[in-house]
Amino acid sequence: MKLKTLTVLSFALFLTLFAAVCFGTQDQSSPSAVFPESSYEFSPVLDGAKVVHNFVIQNKGTATLKVERVKTG
Repeated sequence: MKLKTLTVLSFALFLTLFAAVCFGTQDQSSPSAVFPESSYEFSPVLDGAKVVHNFVIQNKGTATLKVERVKTG
């Protein structure tokens, strides 16, 4: 009985470590977009007035980050 329990526990530990190694590591050569500010609320303006706000996108990864499409909400 002790041998069977030890075998099952060893197998469970092996599966846990295997999953951590296979799925827990991230490819270090990929882009990682970070948005310090994800929304912005304009103060009231007159109808037809032009309003502008620049959003910053930071690349915390090591590969080039390509922004291919942007749309408003």
